[in-house]
Amino acid sequence: MRLRLNDPLVTSFFYQEKKYTIDMAFDNVLDAFDVLGDQTLREQEKAEICLVLLLNESCKGEEAINLWNYLYERFIKVENIQPIEYDLKGKPLPVREEVSKNLISLEKDAGYIYASFQQAYNLNLFDQQGKLHWQEFQALLQGLPSDTIMQRIIQIRMWEPSKGETSEYKQAMKKLQNLYALDDGEIEEVD
Repeated sequence: MRLRLNDPLVTSFFYQEKKYTIDMAFDNVLDAFDVLGDQTLREQEKAEICLVLLLNESCKGEEAINLWNYLYERFIKVENIQPIEYDLKGKPLPVREEVSKNLISLEKDAGYIYASFQQAYNLNLFDQQGKLHWQEFQALLQGLPSDTIMQRIIQIRMWEPSKGETSEYKQAMKKLQNLYALDDGEIEEVD
């Protein structure tokens, strides 16, 4: 869901003619992501737990799965929306590869996100638990200035070697990519 400045932040919604109150504090949503990542739970259990976290209501079975899917698609899902770029003739350019690459992990990058919010906004995310809405959190995260650690790490993850760079610089960047890699695999060596 995209943030719209002329709409209020979501605190309730209607689903199948019933009104639900929803707690969209960023830390609640992150707790739901933790549940979704738990490999020991079945899909139905994940949906049921997430609904209790965000709605403080209990649903069971297929009803829980349907309600969770609606809630997730409508209010939580993070979309990487990129503007369409055009060439000089007005034809759309292909989407760059780094757009589809996962450049940030809310779990693995938590410390860097925290430090960046402190640096950029003087905002302590621990003090904001239960207060800062998910949509606000997403907007602030996407708008981090380029001089923050999180934006620097994203730049490192996106970096690809180009002509004119020294082999020392390329090796240093590959080491940084390995250091900040989101997966456990190493980045291939560059000559």
